[in-house]
Formats: sequence, structure tokens, C-alpha cells
Amino acid sequence: MYVDASIGVGTRSVLVSVCLAAVFLLQAMVSTGARAEDFAAHFGRSTEGSGRAVDHSAFGDLLSRYSTTGPDGVVYVDYAGLKGSDHAALKAYIDRLAAMDVAALSRREQFAFWANLYNAKTLDVVVDHYPVESIKDISLGGGVIAAFTGGPWKAKVVTVGGVALSLDDIEHGIMRPIFKDPRVHYAVNCASIGCPNLPRAPLTGEQLEQQLNDAARSYVNHPRGVAVGSDGATVSSIYHWYKADFGGTDEGLLAHLRRYAETPLREKLDAASGIADHRYDWSLNDISRKP
Repeated sequence: MYVDASIGVGTRSVLVSVCLAAVFLLQAMVSTGARAEDFAAHFGRSTEGSGRAVDHSAFGDLLSRYSTTGPDGVVYVDYAGLKGSDHAALKAYIDRLAAMDVAALSRREQFAFWANLYNAKTLDVVVDHYPVESIKDISLGGGVIAAFTGGPWKAKVVTVGGVALSLDDIEHGIMRPIFKDPRVHYAVNCASIGCPNLPRAPLTGEQLEQQLNDAARSYVNHPRGVAVGSDGATVSSIYHWYKADFGGTDEGLLAHLRRYAETPLREKLDAASGIADHRYDWSLNDISRKP
């Protein structure tokens, strides 16, 4: 990207922010266009009442050993520890999920399946390249957009039902268009401090509603989700990049935030004049950063 050196630092910062926002919007449009229709046709079928529950206990064991909640409310991961012998167990869990017949699952089980697969594969990618300062430092290819934004999200990293998938395919091509639930954004973790927390226990079909609501409340009521000042609300950039999922307008987003906000924050949101700004911390959620 070319930026005229004569432009002031503040103006350049605004231009960079606008360009990045445009990239994320383009990414979302591309992922939820024709290719998403193909994913929906392939993965959109479910078997309601099948009673089949996926066993995520192996992933749960790894999460309990290698993730911890800091005093700041952020979940941190011991990537250095996971890079040891248990990395093979993580890869085995991913391989087992990838071999499953997703269509044989109920819709709730499918949501949990895709979220856990996304989170497990993200951990796997980071551990494969650890140490890194940010997941955006990991480049696996995947086209022009990937070259511009950085990160591993566009590369095909797992094959399910004979279909090679990227992390973006799972989130933006499968989960968002199929489930049409804004809580998708609270269920998947991009290994960054600014992201909603990595769930410390796997999602399950049986407990899905409670788990998603808890994750939404946790993020909304944390300063990295939303903070209200005299000039309005400063929100996570997730709410900016994917505003369409949260009502499409400032009013719709504020209504979403109020739904999960606890009393002190909800009162501030009631009085907020609008969305003032957005921010995001791409630093790796590494346990070495735990306060």
C-alpha cells in the first residue's frame, strides 16, 4: 500500500485504518459470496434428533492444562508447553474431527463441532510456528488478501468431508452464513488478546446456549469488548468489521451490547450517544503476557 510521505502522521493512521477496514469488509464479502453457497450446500444439512454427541474430552484435557484465565479476565495459552509431547494429542483430536460425518450431527452439535475445530486448529497453527509475537506474523499463503493482512486464515489447513478448508472458510463460509448467529464471534478465538476468550472447556451441543451466552457476556462486559466514555462507546473492531452481524447500524449494535451488558455498563450504553471508535489488540494471547 502506498502512502504519500507528505501526509501527516495522524492522517496516515486514519488512511491505514480505513484501508484495513476495507480489506476486512472485502474478506467478509468474498467469504460469504458464491463460495459460501457451495459450503452451505455441502455442510448445511443436519440430522435433528440423531442423539449423536461428539466426544471433545481430549480437547478439554488440553485446554484445562494449557490455558488459564489471568487476573485481567483474559484467557492465556501456554504455547511453549503445548509445543511439547501433547502437540501430537492436539493433532490427533483435529484429525478425528476431520474424519467425522458432519451431516450426521444435529445443528447444535455441528455448531460446537465447527467452533472446536476452528479453535483447535488455530492453536495447532500457532504452536507449529511458535514463538511468534502475533498470529498475524504467521504467513501460510492464501492469496492477495492474505499477503496484505498477514496471518494464516486464508490457507487451506484442514480437510473435512473431502473439502479442503481454511480457518476463514470455517468461520465466514460455514458458521456465519449457516447458523446466522452473532454469537459465532464469541465462540471462535484468533489467538489474540483483543479476541473473545478461548473457551476453557470445549463447546458441546448439550450446553451450547449457556456457553454462547456466557461467552457473549464475558466479552461485552470486558473493556476490550466495549468501554463507554463521555464521547460514546469504544468497541472491539470485531463489531466494526462484522457490523452486519450485529444489527448493521450503531443502534443495532448498541441493542446487541445492552442484551449482554451487566447493570453498570448497560446504564452507560443507554446513555451513550453512539459508537465513537473501535480498537483491537493483535498481540498473541501467550501466557508470558499474563499479568
